[in-house]
Amino acid sequence: MIRSRLFWKLFGTFVGLTLLSAFALGVLTYRWERQLLEQRAWQQLRQAVASSTSELGERLASEGEPGEIATIVDRLAEQSELRITAISRSGNIVADSLLGGDELQRHDNQKLRPEVAGALSNGKAESTRESRATGEPTLFFAQRVEHEGQKVGVVRAALPESQITGRLRVFAGALGIMTTAIAVVAALVTYIVVRRLVRPVVTLNDAARAIARGEYGHRVFVPGSDELATLARSFNNMSFALSKQVSDLRASDQRQATVLGGMVEGVVAVDRRQRVLFANAAAGRLFGFSPTQVQGRPLLELIRHHDLHGILQRVINRGTPGQLDMKWEGPSERQLAVQITPLPGQPSPGAVIVLHDNTELRRLETIRSEFMANVSHELKTPLSSIKAYCETLMDGAVDDLDNRMRFLARIAEQGDRLNDLIQDMLSLARIESEGQHVDLVPVCVDELALKCIDDHRALAEAKQIELTCGDGPALKVVADEEGLRVILNNLVDNAIKYTPVDGRVRVDWRSDGNGRVRLSVADNGAGIPRADLPRIFERFYRVDKARSRELGSTGLGLSIVKHLAQSFGGSAGVESTVGKGSTFWVDLPVSVSAGEQLTSAS
Repeated sequence: MIRSRLFWKLFGTFVGLTLLSAFALGVLTYRWERQLLEQRAWQQLRQAVASSTSELGERLASEGEPGEIATIVDRLAEQSELRITAISRSGNIVADSLLGGDELQRHDNQKLRPEVAGALSNGKAESTRESRATGEPTLFFAQRVEHEGQKVGVVRAALPESQITGRLRVFAGALGIMTTAIAVVAALVTYIVVRRLVRPVVTLNDAARAIARGEYGHRVFVPGSDELATLARSFNNMSFALSKQVSDLRASDQRQATVLGGMVEGVVAVDRRQRVLFANAAAGRLFGFSPTQVQGRPLLELIRHHDLHGILQRVINRGTPGQLDMKWEGPSERQLAVQITPLPGQPSPGAVIVLHDNTELRRLETIRSEFMANVSHELKTPLSSIKAYCETLMDGAVDDLDNRMRFLARIAEQGDRLNDLIQDMLSLARIESEGQHVDLVPVCVDELALKCIDDHRALAEAKQIELTCGDGPALKVVADEEGLRVILNNLVDNAIKYTPVDGRVRVDWRSDGNGRVRLSVADNGAGIPRADLPRIFERFYRVDKARSRELGSTGLGLSIVKHLAQSFGGSAGVESTVGKGSTFWVDLPVSVSAGEQLTSAS
C-alpha cells in the first residue's frame, strides 16, 4: 500500500482538501469570533453608559462634589469592568475611574475627542482610537447626559482593545488545537477510507500483473457488494474464462505443433517481410537449421534460393497460391516440390511454405525407368538372337548340316539365358514382395559352403581358377537353406566369372562375437571402382556391361543376394580395391543351438 501511487494521490488530495477546509473554517471562525467580541464589547459599553447616566445626570447638573461623582464612577467601573469617565458640559473631566485628581488636572478639554463631540451634538457617539491616558488602542462610547431637558455633560465608557485581543488569542489557541485535532482525525479517517478504497484496486492490479505473467488462474477476493466487489467478481470470471481459453489454445497449439512436427513435409511460415514465424523439424532437417532458433530471421539467410523467394514474394503480393519444383544442393542433393499458400488477410500478412521431399520418389522413378529399359534390353537381346537364327534356318540354313546344329545350339543357349533371366526376375519379385515362403531354421554354413565349392569346382578348373574354402569352425546361422544356397551360388558364380585365368577365389566364414556370422567370397579380380560400389547391388547394374553380357550375367544375382540376406534378418556388402580384387560378404544371425527351430516367416 505504501508504494501505491493511487493511494498517495487520493490520500494527498483528500488530506489537502481537509487541511484547506480546516484552515478556511478556522479563519472564518476567527473572524466571526472577533466580530462577535467587538459587538459584545460595544454592547457592554452602551449598557455601562446607559446605567451610568441616570445616576450621574442630577449630580452633573447640580455640579456636585467631584469626590461624590468619583465614588459613583469608581463603583460603576468596578461593576462593569470598564473605564468610566464623567465629563462636564464644558468638556472638562469631572471624574475618571482610571485617573486620579492630579492626572485629571493635566488632561486637556475632552470636547475635541470625537466621541465626546459626537455625543454632545447627537446624543451618542463611539470611536476607536489610541487612548492618550494609556497609549493603546481603545474602544470609546459616549452618551450625552441631560437633566430637565438641559445638556449637563457626557458619560463615556472605554474598553482597551487588548482585552479583546487577549480573548481572541485564547480563542485562536483553542481554535488551532481543535482544527489540528480535526485535521488529524480527518487524516486518519481519510487514510482508512482511502486504504479501503485503494486496496481492492491494488489487489486487482496485482492480479492483472499476475495474469500478464501467465498466471491465468489468479483469483481476487473483495468483500462487500459495491462496485469494486462487483468488479472483482467480474475479474475472477474473466480470469477463469481467459484461463480456459488459454488452456484450450495451448492444447490446440500443442496438437498443431505435434501434427506439424510429425509431418514428413517441411513447413515454414513467414510474415510479409519474409521473416520466419514458424518452422517444423522436417524443414530444419532439410535445410540444416534448428527450428527453435530461426524465428524472426529472414528466410533468405536460411534458404538461399532466389526462385523460391521470387515466387514467395509474388504469392504474398497477389494473395494467390504458387508452386515450384526446386533442387536443393545441400550436404546431399534434394529434389523438392514446394507449395506456397498465402495467409488469410487483405493484404496477406505472410505465407505458409510446404516442402515435399521428392528425392526418393525421383530416385525410384529413375530406377523404374532404368529397370524397364534394362528388362526390355535384356529380353530383347536373346529374343533377337533367337529370331535371327530361326530366320536364318528358315531361309535354307536348315538344310546346311554343318551350320544347322550350331544355330540350334545358339538358339538353345539364348533360350537358357532368357529362362535364367525370367527366373531371376520372378525370384527377385517374390523376395521383394515377401511372397516367397521362407523357413528360418538353423543352417550349417560350413556344409553349404563345401557343397557350393564342389558344385563350382569344375567351372573354376575350366578357367584355371584356384577355388578354396576357409578352415572356419562349424557354425549355424538362422536362414532358409535353399535361400542360403542361392546366396552362395550367386556369390561364387560371380567371383569365378569376373576372376581372370589363374586367379583365386576363396570362401570363408567366421563369427564376429556379436551374434552374427560373416560369410564372405573373396577374389583377386579386376576390382570395382569406388564410384560404383554404392550401386553394385542394384538390379541390372553392371560395372562393365559388355563383359557382363558376354559372360551371360543377368545383372540380378547380387540384388537377389541382398534381398535374401535382408529377409533372413541380415545384410550384404562389398569391399573392393581396383586391381586387387573384391570381397562380397553376407552377415547373418547366428543360431543359438543346433536343435533350435525358429519361427517361419513369409
